[in-house]
Amino acid sequence: MEHLPEAGKVTMFSTTWCGYCRRLKTQMDAAGIEYAEVNIEEVPGTAEFVEEVNGGNQTVPTLLFPDGTSATNPSLADVKQRLGA
Repeated sequence: MEHLPEAGKVTMFSTTWCGYCRRLKTQMDAAGIEYAEVNIEEVPGTAEFVEEVNGGNQTVPTLLFPDGTSATNPSLADVKQRLGA
């Protein structure tokens, strides 16, 4: 799949208008957590991936972790825990 994260990096699926996405990006930036951002409205196939992991809903932010698991609108603490940070 094109949207699999780089080794050791989180992928955040988002949109430009999502307030929850902006908040989580700000928190992850402040915590020094690297991530790749993918706008599901601009990258073909990614909205379908987000729907697939969210029971048919295009819920963002959806994060894909290096181990292949995903989380929908996680807190910064959840992100850190999943990354073992």
